[in-house]
Order: sequence, then C-alpha cells, then structure tokens
Amino acid sequence: MTDVDDFDFICHVAFDKKPLTRKERANNVKKRDFFSKYSGVAREVLEALLDKYMNTGIYEIEKTEILKLDPFLKLGKPAKIAGYFGGKAGYLKAVQELEQAIYMDEVI
Repeated sequence: MTDVDDFDFICHVAFDKKPLTRKERANNVKKRDFFSKYSGVAREVLEALLDKYMNTGIYEIEKTEILKLDPFLKLGKPAKIAGYFGGKAGYLKAVQELEQAIYMDEVI
C-alpha cells in the first residue's frame, strides 16, 4: 500500500473503505477540471504540485520549500511564484483548495 495516501489507509483500517491510490486521487482532480480557474504559470505550478502529491504524498506539497525544487526552479524563486497567485496568501489559498480537491469524495 505504498502508493496509498495516509488518509485512505486510515479510512480503510477504521471504516473498511476502499482506499484510493494517490494516482487515482490526482486523476479525480483532473477530471473535475479543478485547474480551469487558473491560467498560465499559476496553473502550471498547481499541476506540478499535483504531480508531486501523486509521487510523494500530501505532506510535501504543504511545504513552501517545495518551490525551491524541480520543476519549480525553472519558474523562478518562491516569491516570484507566489506572485502569480497574488502573493503568499494567494498561493497558500490555492494549495489549500488543491488539497480540498484531492480529498473530495465525489468521483466523476
């Protein structure tokens, strides 16, 4: 169960709920068209964060230090990246919305 999110593992153990893999959760976010409200670099950043989630889990995308790693390096320094969201508060809000979309139960 290495490709299953901690949340899904806990729900599986506690409630016998079928666990979704991180890849399945990421695909559900894409199917819901979450990214349509973003454009340009902001959208590219969120798509890269979703890919990071799919590969490493939720804890990594919550850290702003992730913006100092690939593929974000090519987009600029963290402050510049946050500027695409209107500043740090906007960036953090967008990440929070992404997390909510990841854990939304509704499947298309």
